[in-house]
Amino acid sequence: MTPRNRRRPLRPPVLPRLRPPSFSGRLHDARTATSVGRLLGIAFAVCFVTGLISHYLQRPPGWLADYLPSRPVWGYRLTQGLHIAFGLAAIVLLLVKLWTVYPRLFAWPPVRSVRHALERLSVAVLVATAVFQVFTGLLNIVEWYPWPFSFVPAHFAVAWVAAGSILLHIAVQAPEIKAHWGRRSAGTLALPAEDARDRRSLLLGVGAAVGVVTLTTVGQSFTPLKRLDLLAPRHPDHGPQGLPVNRTAAAAGVTAAALRDWRLEVLGPRPFALTLDQLRALPQARARLPISCVEGWSAEARWGGVRIRDLVERAGGRPGAGVRVVSLEVQGAYRVMEMGREYVEDPLTLLALTLNGGVLLPDHGYPARIIAPNRPGVLQTKWVTRLEVL
Repeated sequence: MTPRNRRRPLRPPVLPRLRPPSFSGRLHDARTATSVGRLLGIAFAVCFVTGLISHYLQRPPGWLADYLPSRPVWGYRLTQGLHIAFGLAAIVLLLVKLWTVYPRLFAWPPVRSVRHALERLSVAVLVATAVFQVFTGLLNIVEWYPWPFSFVPAHFAVAWVAAGSILLHIAVQAPEIKAHWGRRSAGTLALPAEDARDRRSLLLGVGAAVGVVTLTTVGQSFTPLKRLDLLAPRHPDHGPQGLPVNRTAAAAGVTAAALRDWRLEVLGPRPFALTLDQLRALPQARARLPISCVEGWSAEARWGGVRIRDLVERAGGRPGAGVRVVSLEVQGAYRVMEMGREYVEDPLTLLALTLNGGVLLPDHGYPARIIAPNRPGVLQTKWVTRLEVL
């Protein structure tokens, strides 16, 4: 074999040397992080306050149930609409905030002292809880739950941890935040002038992204913008009888056989039962009320039916009595619901029989459902079969 035909020995491939990442972007700085963090803090504050309102309206402690207000009728529609709108904006702001600070995650050495270790641990808790809140909230909007735990108590509990970690982070970073808060602060004046132009461009882009997300989703609750409702999972006008449906009769296990012999039982000092025809023969009331769901969508509709307070009075209930409502649903977290006295005594709280001028369809709760002002949609119980005067 000639030297030309001789095979060269195989050599192992040369692997590239692993080097720690380097960051040369000029916007990974404290001033940019402070500017974005200021907006993110506002978004999280609004979400926290409106989230508390939503939680305590859905699951009030016993001492609070009788004092929850039924007015203004649009109260829950406003607070939950703000909760979802600011929550979606927070996703954009959180991603940009993480982008501005993530080089610090690769700082070396990772821990320089006990104080530094505690500081990094607090940041880890802050990032983890913030990411958990915004993305589980996003999946709740589209009603996809790929986790084994219950969303509502987990989201509520982590909200407190997130709020505490934000306050701790602000306290620890207060000197740096103060140094880079305003345009004329000492920390800002020390930065290169060309960075200011890039930073303004970044913040304008962030504002545009937040604006686009808001305009294309807020129409699901703020109906004047419903024509721009392109990215939200619900449209306020889409659904039977002009109203969206979250839980259908089939999904709730409400069958035609169960509805065939339906009667309304009202339990109290003077219990009675009524057929649907007998209910329709009672004095009817009408109300124009929004139905607002925790997923963020809401829509106003015309409802007709019998006032709850009239049924309670007929059953011998005392003024100030509450009501327990039982549905035909086979199972579900809200199959049994309780209303405090503010809702029971409000003349707009109805056992609704009609929707937008027509008889309720099965998916909207036929033959009878609850509609009350300033109340989450999950508590506007459908397929009502029993009222218990408390």
